[in-house]
Amino acid sequence: MQSPSAFRILALGLALAIASCTNYSSVSEKRPAYQSPSAAGQLVAQALKHPAKEPLVQVGRYLDAAAAAADVLEKNPGDAQARADYNFAVARIFDAVNESGLDPSTAPLPCPGTSQQWSFSLKANTRYHYNLSNFKLLPADRYRFKGKLVVEQAEKQGLGAPLVAVSKIDVTKIDAFAQGKHAYYGMTGVVEFNGRNAAGSVIDPLSVETVRMDGRTYPLAANFTAPIALALAELKPRNKELGRLFKPDEYAAQVRLARLQPYDPKKIPILCVHGLGDSQATWAPMIESLRADPVIRANYQIWFFSYASGYPYPLSAAILRKQMDAINARYPDHKKIVVIGHSMGGMITRTLMTDSGMTLWNATYDKPPNEMPFSAETRNMMTDALIFKPRPEISRVIFASPSHRGADMATNFFGRIGSKLIGGPQDMLNGDTSVLTQAKPNSAGAQLKKMPNSIDFLNPENRFVKTLDTLPLVKDVPYHSILGDRGKGGNLDHTKPVSSDGIVPYWSSHLDGAKSEIIIPSGHWTNQHPLGIAEVKRILYLHLGKQ
Repeated sequence: MQSPSAFRILALGLALAIASCTNYSSVSEKRPAYQSPSAAGQLVAQALKHPAKEPLVQVGRYLDAAAAAADVLEKNPGDAQARADYNFAVARIFDAVNESGLDPSTAPLPCPGTSQQWSFSLKANTRYHYNLSNFKLLPADRYRFKGKLVVEQAEKQGLGAPLVAVSKIDVTKIDAFAQGKHAYYGMTGVVEFNGRNAAGSVIDPLSVETVRMDGRTYPLAANFTAPIALALAELKPRNKELGRLFKPDEYAAQVRLARLQPYDPKKIPILCVHGLGDSQATWAPMIESLRADPVIRANYQIWFFSYASGYPYPLSAAILRKQMDAINARYPDHKKIVVIGHSMGGMITRTLMTDSGMTLWNATYDKPPNEMPFSAETRNMMTDALIFKPRPEISRVIFASPSHRGADMATNFFGRIGSKLIGGPQDMLNGDTSVLTQAKPNSAGAQLKKMPNSIDFLNPENRFVKTLDTLPLVKDVPYHSILGDRGKGGNLDHTKPVSSDGIVPYWSSHLDGAKSEIIIPSGHWTNQHPLGIAEVKRILYLHLGKQ
């Protein structure tokens, strides 16, 4: 029989193996080369040769090139070469400003050109109430990405230099619902000329589709992949995902509901809830693809719920409900939410559509909450986890590979190891073991010896899982299922060979009453498969009444 230390060594080996072979995104960086036969292109070539130790002169030379290209565009707005010249020159202006540490947002910079001196300033975008000096504005064309979650470059052609705005400060101190301490956001830089004055500005391509320059309107250029890919490469979320799985108590304070973009009351929130051992990072391919769709970015905004996935999911669902209360208070005018839940995130989402009454409580305890010998904290925690109402702010739900009825993998050898190693909410109990001693014996007649963790709640015989499956879903919220079978097919019941995505079988993921159900030749991560993403797009169009 293996000792606990042997189990931990095995788990550590598995974790390291997973971390080493799962490269979400890696980045390489170099100064882009450029060749153009135009007059503006020649000015760019001269500026590229100018030494970086004279940044003001360097910026002035790039302003010469951008101005020359803008002159051509004023006469011929369809000139593709002039647009390329302008975009490249503008990108290099922001590049030089960032590398030199100059700050044109606080005072105009005197930048010598070849024949005149430019006064270059950077206008703040008052809509977002952010000080631009708190962000690095990095040209997206300097980066090349590859990795598991960088599937394709989601770009939009147009005028302007796509940028990645990276925060220098903890933005959650300014905005409690910002994406995280380190914000990575896609913007587009443009420069307008008025005599010797050159005014730069940054524009949000998720809120603005066009830009005007010299009285003409152009599509606004954008890169929807770069900000997410750079965040994945630099923040390395896979390391935290494993920590949140094996040691959830250490990450309890980081549980949060947040936005991936500035709030817009006119846009429908899409709330993405990740699964076991994952984080909001695993939505990257879908988010990039959705943002590249003009109809979706005009009508939807993306939120996410990030949680410590080692915790039992009823507890995570209770935390999500409190977070939804908080964001409702902050944005009382938001539109009703479309929720997409993947894997265990689907199980969490299922609770948002359910009136539990006392059914789940009574399946666990013999006495009502006020008669239990719990501490006040324990009573509140267990009540929130077992007694809940459907959320009225939800308008539609999409389940991707949900494990509604658990999975047999939770009871096999590796599942049993996981149950021993993955942490539970020990710190939240503050030593109150009555939550275990007062619980009814389980289906095998055994008393609980430890707080269940997320693996325990994947056991098909878990009483919460079995009881929740008997409760009806709220009738006025349509829902859809996207399931995988790895292209192997299989039986839809327990008869072997069973249809499965490799982790969750069809008999667990299927829900009667779905407005649509699609089975795609995918493994468990149907939310990253092109057919799964296409189905999400179809449903989002349907939600808008466009089908």
